Amino acid sequence: MTDRRKKVIDWLLLLSCNLMWASQFVMVKLVQTQMGPLFAVTFPIAISTVMLLVVLRRTRPTAITRSDLWDFIYLGIAGQLVAQLFITWGVRFAPASNAALLSLVMPVSTAVMAHFFLGERMSPIRWISFGLAFLAVIICSGVDWNDVSFGFRYAAGNALIFLSVLGSAFYNAYSKKVLLRHSPLQVLLYSYFALLAVLIPLTIRLEPEGFTRLGHYSSTVWFGLAILAFFQYFLSMVIFLNVLTRLDATQAALSNYLIPFFGVLIAFLVLHERLTGLMLLGGVLALASTLLITVWDDVPRDDEANVPVAQSLP
Repeated sequence: MTDRRKKVIDWLLLLSCNLMWASQFVMVKLVQTQMGPLFAVTFPIAISTVMLLVVLRRTRPTAITRSDLWDFIYLGIAGQLVAQLFITWGVRFAPASNAALLSLVMPVSTAVMAHFFLGERMSPIRWISFGLAFLAVIICSGVDWNDVSFGFRYAAGNALIFLSVLGSAFYNAYSKKVLLRHSPLQVLLYSYFALLAVLIPLTIRLEPEGFTRLGHYSSTVWFGLAILAFFQYFLSMVIFLNVLTRLDATQAALSNYLIPFFGVLIAFLVLHERLTGLMLLGGVLALASTLLITVWDDVPRDDEANVPVAQSLP
């Protein structure tokens, strides 16, 4: 198989990841009709962790050093916890359009962190791809510009959303560093361990009814939980981390600009919401930008041996 063909396959895999991630908003809204936001995150992630344990039983994971342990804690707390929990809280204190707009910072933040953690550099193709993707997401993101507000009233919500975006960017960039020593399954599993070590006590303390009402959830809610557990927190993350072993974090992160387009497309197919020609144009631009940076970009990092420049966090 040629190198170009492998990159096309990686591009298609990234498309599948972002399609699964785009469905999260619908599924989370569905399950929260009968449970709180904390439980809606904790329970499916716990199920995904059990799936990972079952899969890893057939493999022989590499040994974990004290430095590795801290890396997994950073990924679980500064990455996963901040990304998952803060967005859940943030959208309760700020307009949804603020969240949509602030999410545009994520690929750029990943590129900045990848530069410091991994020595990745921007090329002309990457700048062009970022420009096309940013234009695309503005066209089809669904941001209600009349509803956007960054005044003092929404300061807390905006701050939480922004920290959530930075948490996702940190996970994308720093996991690439950890993947040089451990498999994608191992990185995901141990970061989930760190995440659940905080989420489970927090959920028991603030939303204990989520556990006591397990036998009373409707089949529709269980369907939503199953989709979140398998596709959102298990399959998509395993695919993404596998692709991340072959692509730069900056390249992989740019694909996140496809989420707004896929979200609009899902809303059109499932909820019969409006889909305009301009939105389709934005989707085409987003697809083109990710194809450009994934297949035709080939920028060596500052480290020719593929060893990260930055040392582990203290």
